[in-house]
Amino acid sequence: MAVVGVDTGGTFTDVICWTDDGFAVVKLPSSPDNPARAVLSGLARLAVPARSVMHGSTVATNALLERRGAVTAFVTNQGFEDIIAIGRQNRPELYDLASRKEPCLVPEALRFGAPGRVSAEGKVIEELSAEAIRDLVARVAASGAESAAVCLLFSFLKPEHELLLGEALAEAGLSVSLSSDILAEFREYERAATTVANAYVAPVMAGYLGDLAAGLPEGAQLCVMQSSGGLIRAETARREPVRTVLSGPAGGVVAGLAMGKAAGFDRLITFDMGGTSTDVSLLDGALSMAAETELAGLPIKTPMLDIHTVGAGGGSLARLDAGGALVVGPESAGAVPGPACYGKGDGLTVTDANLFLGRLSPDHFLGGQMPLFPQRLPELFTALGAAGGLTAVEAAEGVIAVAEAAMERAIRVISVERGHDPADFALLSYGGAGGLHAVALARLLGVKTVVVPRHPGLFSALGMLFADVVRDFSETVMAASDKTDLIEVAGLFGNLETRARQIMAEEAPGARMVLERQLDMRYQGQSHELPIRFVADPFLAFHNRHEAVFGFKHPKAVIEIVTLRIRARVITDKPQFTEAERLVAGVPAEALLGWRPLICQGAEQVAMWYDRDKLLPGSTLSGPALVAETSATTFLPPGVAAEVDGFGNLVINVDGGRAATA
Repeated sequence: MAVVGVDTGGTFTDVICWTDDGFAVVKLPSSPDNPARAVLSGLARLAVPARSVMHGSTVATNALLERRGAVTAFVTNQGFEDIIAIGRQNRPELYDLASRKEPCLVPEALRFGAPGRVSAEGKVIEELSAEAIRDLVARVAASGAESAAVCLLFSFLKPEHELLLGEALAEAGLSVSLSSDILAEFREYERAATTVANAYVAPVMAGYLGDLAAGLPEGAQLCVMQSSGGLIRAETARREPVRTVLSGPAGGVVAGLAMGKAAGFDRLITFDMGGTSTDVSLLDGALSMAAETELAGLPIKTPMLDIHTVGAGGGSLARLDAGGALVVGPESAGAVPGPACYGKGDGLTVTDANLFLGRLSPDHFLGGQMPLFPQRLPELFTALGAAGGLTAVEAAEGVIAVAEAAMERAIRVISVERGHDPADFALLSYGGAGGLHAVALARLLGVKTVVVPRHPGLFSALGMLFADVVRDFSETVMAASDKTDLIEVAGLFGNLETRARQIMAEEAPGARMVLERQLDMRYQGQSHELPIRFVADPFLAFHNRHEAVFGFKHPKAVIEIVTLRIRARVITDKPQFTEAERLVAGVPAEALLGWRPLICQGAEQVAMWYDRDKLLPGSTLSGPALVAETSATTFLPPGVAAEVDGFGNLVINVDGGRAATA
């Protein structure tokens, strides 16, 4: 019986299996019409029965982005029905006269007000009668809603009214999401938006996980990756799918942290370029966390890794805009029809540009399992270039340059804008398309070292195997530093930790559990918080963190502890990265597949072409070169040097000296 990690992307589905004998991998096109089909097909190809399946899924994400969720009703206090549409009145595009908000997930006819009221102190100031509940449930049921999001004022302090409404709505046959379960924190709009998002995707996620579980071997355990980098049981993911909106990208970041610690790379920028998008994150010895993200026009406020995503992937479509400028993405060709070289469509993509320039082998894509058709590309790139006054080669290199510019901006968001210099980090490149662009990105950012792990196209799936089972718990407390000492702060965690232990004991009885404390803190009068670990002096830690992020601190100002957080982790069995001795100098003869012509910066060159599976620890190579494997190809431009380290990573020195292996 095996432990299996699965990552379902917009273009490919990746499956990696861990047994006592090592790893086995499968990569196959995704099936957007029924994502479970590709997952089950990949598991069948392994021919090893799965004991546990750890799954990163885009089902919740896509349901939100594509507006394919359930018909959802929003239930709140009378007079507050429209908060889900009003929002915060922010203007993200201040100077765009034609700016339009995303349509609300809940139309006006499906917003319902309930009597009853709880005060800001958590006291009932208006009762919610049984008659009022029956009347409201009848109206919701008659509206045609399939799911209901219930978010009452101050329910995070006293959830009894929400519980009564939720029970009655569930008895009426609706899928129900309660804000006191999904996000027991203050700020009613963010709480409402997150609960609505959960209610909107819950029926879709429940159906998908049901189909998937039905196809698994009897007794196999199914877990789903959360946006926070921890696993939850499938039953929990059915109820709280909003916790999985960054499920797939989180796997790669978790794997990056594990690999970095093993190989000696403590400071990494992760660069995950897949078929549809690129996801980047920063690892400074630990996972970087964020409090919320925005998806489909809604703030999603759940614990999540600090991952920045841009619509630039191998399948991103290239076109000229109204002004004649070359644009790449965010639209993607997806798995169907896919890039033009798949032979099913005419939309040019980043993958087509790489193939046209000779950086991919048409006969060895996906290990030769998926032939490509390069003969279609000269005519298509000639037409694209002619429309913009470019040659075909200039058009193809322009497509790559535009995509790389978008990815460079994304990396600057999670590094420079967070107070970090990218030059102080190594770039960890993975995803099916990452290795084709990693060195160019490193040069743009001043990064000296690029690390490409084994099986880069399946690295996010590998990360599922390194994740612990995790649940996050929170409680808004609003405690001021001039009225609360550290002993009192520690005492505030008591109820939260008791709840965490009870729930985790049910989910993983007898397992080893670790509780991690965190505080959301701010200066009194501010409207934003910073997450601070509960250390010996969290107030001092907050001052220092505030200065690092914003450039100043107020040592004499009153600090507010806004929210307490507990992360409960159940430690799982994990694979181990083992280091082999480096015995080889140069490249084994059997690793050289031949030479390939390619174009780099407008000039034709001849590149060495290597089989990565035949490279051994200690193998050294220099650019121009292509390193091919089943899940990806790595492009080494002229002037760089690379070495295979003891863990099988391809470590690239961007300046061309000896590769800086750890």
